[in-house]
Amino acid sequence: METDYDGRGLRVGDVLGEFGEYTRYAVTYRSEDLRISGIMNVPSGRGPFPVLVMNHGYIDPAVYVIGQGLAREQDWLARQGYVVLHTDYRNHAGSDDDPDVDYQLWLPYTVDVVNAVRAVKRSDLPYLDGDRVGLLGRSMGGSVTLNALVARPGLVDAAVVYASTSSLAADNWRQFYRPNAERSGDNARIQRTYGLPAHSPRFWRAASPRPYLDRVTEPVLLHHGTLDDTCPISWSRHTLRALAAAGAQARLVTHEGEGHAMYTRWQRSIEKTTAFFDRHLH
Repeated sequence: METDYDGRGLRVGDVLGEFGEYTRYAVTYRSEDLRISGIMNVPSGRGPFPVLVMNHGYIDPAVYVIGQGLAREQDWLARQGYVVLHTDYRNHAGSDDDPDVDYQLWLPYTVDVVNAVRAVKRSDLPYLDGDRVGLLGRSMGGSVTLNALVARPGLVDAAVVYASTSSLAADNWRQFYRPNAERSGDNARIQRTYGLPAHSPRFWRAASPRPYLDRVTEPVLLHHGTLDDTCPISWSRHTLRALAAAGAQARLVTHEGEGHAMYTRWQRSIEKTTAFFDRHLH
């Protein structure tokens, strides 16, 4: 993704809550010419702390509220001593709008995530350790995370991906775009501009992280439930194989009987996630 990533201007706003082991703040930062909102959980005690930038899955922007998604992960990892910066992305909550996000196949969200990391690294907030940064993404945010890894190799130290959408944009088109009547306008525009995957395979591969996974330099941990009917586990298996073939350090943890949102085995997953980040960010 050829973009001038200029994330900057991380600003801490109102206190949204105090939870003993951490404080939750509203934040904003700049991504391109846009103001992006989000939340930041800051552990109590002396920093600087390692930072995790979290990338949420698809939630209708019309109903999305600041910091929505990944609530369990936000809380748990802040209690383990990580600053958690959850970006809302453009078009969500208090962020500025970009009318072309769906037309551009969610790729602008990747820009916002890379710029969130850039803003952290450029910040002079004393509790942020810009030399220890990881990514965590779920569902659509999983693909956003993979895109960020291939867009800027070496930007972060490690990444965790939960129940990710496919690393091939054509799969996501078939699963999420094409069946959605509310996206009919964008879908027609996409077809006119790019062509369908069967007719324009070169474009659809170029819009995907999978062909570029040889650019990934960070260790990657994947989680997926075996009964996920939103994002089939086969997608993560294909991504794992592609990462391994590219020489990346990657592992897939499968969670038997879990669907798209983990319940029974979530605690197991977050403990593995914590151990993974502890190993690579400390």
